[in-house]
Amino acid sequence: MSIAANAGRLPDPHTLTHLPRLVARYYSDRPDPSDPAQQVAFGTSGHRGSSLKGSFNEWHILATTQAICDYRRQEGIDGPLFMGMDTHALSEPAFISALEVLAANGIETRIDAGCPETSGEPGYTPTPAISNAILSYNRGRSSGLADGIVITPSHNPPGDGGFKYNPTNGGPADTGVTKWIQERANALLVAGLDGVKRMDYRQALKASTTQRFDFIDAYVGGLEQVIDLDAIRGSGLKFAVDPLGGAGVHYWPRIAERFGLPLEVLSTVVDPTFRFMRLDWDGKIRMDCSSPHAMAGLIENKDRFDVAFACDTDHDRHGIVTRSGGLMNPNHYLAVAIEYLFTHRPGWSAEAGIGKTLVSSSMIDRVAAGIERRLVEVPVGFKWFVDGLMDGSLGFGGEESAGASFLDKQGGAWSTDKDGLILGLLAAEITAVTGKDPSERYKALTDRFGAPVYQRIDAAATREQKARLGKLSASQVSAKELAGQPITRILTEAPGNGAAIGGLKVETANGWFAARPSGTEDVYKIYAESFEGEAHLARIQAEAKALVDSVLAG
Repeated sequence: MSIAANAGRLPDPHTLTHLPRLVARYYSDRPDPSDPAQQVAFGTSGHRGSSLKGSFNEWHILATTQAICDYRRQEGIDGPLFMGMDTHALSEPAFISALEVLAANGIETRIDAGCPETSGEPGYTPTPAISNAILSYNRGRSSGLADGIVITPSHNPPGDGGFKYNPTNGGPADTGVTKWIQERANALLVAGLDGVKRMDYRQALKASTTQRFDFIDAYVGGLEQVIDLDAIRGSGLKFAVDPLGGAGVHYWPRIAERFGLPLEVLSTVVDPTFRFMRLDWDGKIRMDCSSPHAMAGLIENKDRFDVAFACDTDHDRHGIVTRSGGLMNPNHYLAVAIEYLFTHRPGWSAEAGIGKTLVSSSMIDRVAAGIERRLVEVPVGFKWFVDGLMDGSLGFGGEESAGASFLDKQGGAWSTDKDGLILGLLAAEITAVTGKDPSERYKALTDRFGAPVYQRIDAAATREQKARLGKLSASQVSAKELAGQPITRILTEAPGNGAAIGGLKVETANGWFAARPSGTEDVYKIYAESFEGEAHLARIQAEAKALVDSVLAG
């Protein structure tokens, strides 16, 4: 992976996304339904694209929202639909389009109540706040269940838009659901939107089915059930959070004030150009709170705070910066969080297991064995953790891409989608309770279990190349060794649930690699890890890349 010369620096103002053009193209352009690149396509986290590329335009949202309405009717889902948006420039136009369709279909829709900072207009809603609202509403009900829509492309660049559906379990929809919605939406595009119901936005706002809901109060008011806020409040330490201009900008001040936390909110600026972001590894603006380049500003100020943290635009991911170690590798923090939670949550069932994706660090496997907890290894995608978090059979589910959630103190489901807010607050709790920050806690784990070296490589790939990569099979690996060690296992299905991984994982006793296409961007990813150091990791990566290159060449 080649690092751009301007990575970690503020962007040149002349390169910022042209917002009027972006929004104008959302309304003016019509997608070509015969072009796969312009169809509705649900990846690991919903439909994403850009109006400038013909992949995220008004017709996409009108068709997808109508498809969701049709799906609800087919499945008998007749409770309220909770809908929220993040701060990307295309999110509010998509919000307007979606509400026009929902209201015309008579769907009871709960939208943000607004706050002083938004002058009463519907504000921004983190993904976990939508999930939490769905779970809270559905608790104890067997009918009239709620579901939700989250309008976000997550940490993607400012010119992107995203639209995802969370069914009645509060988590990301599984592939069966998204396939149905995707196919129905594309059929509506082919039909020129014939079959889409719609009303004027002003009418939709005034419709009896459109209801204002205080997402901020509902979410913030329940945080004591999940985090030891008393410990943070009385710690005498100093914490900070940077919302990165995302959907949590109005949540963090409420959290700090309501619970009297020693938490400084570094910025509440909302600017859809995201000109305040440091450029990511490839010179693009990307609100990736796990990237040392995007997080360069917070890292530079690490000595001002005992622990600081940030979240991506929809606040489903976390980035942890400690005074002792700087920005933590997401895998390192997942291991620390797991070890801490399973030894500091007496209300959790002794049978509750640990969920990890197969591209997450093997350090988690060793921690799980050390605390004698069941490990459930699944494909990439948080949807695989939803059922386990719902029924309490998983206490924690986490991904290497810095997305995770966990149960409340009594072992109940808090959010069945990723929750960057509670993972950030957990870092403060860990430091307050143990007297050691998460980096120091990770050092203790490496002293006990060994110190792995882990890296993910991203490289550009076309949609066709990604499709080939997703069909990798064990038969394409003829080698018996990887980086000089015997291959112990070749996986195309996840051992935790038998689901296809959409790629390939090759393991040895002290290292592994996995190759898979991105579900959200036109890149492919090679994940690799070694417990024998940088040189061994480099050998694993070289052999993995040679395999991937041969597949992409056709």
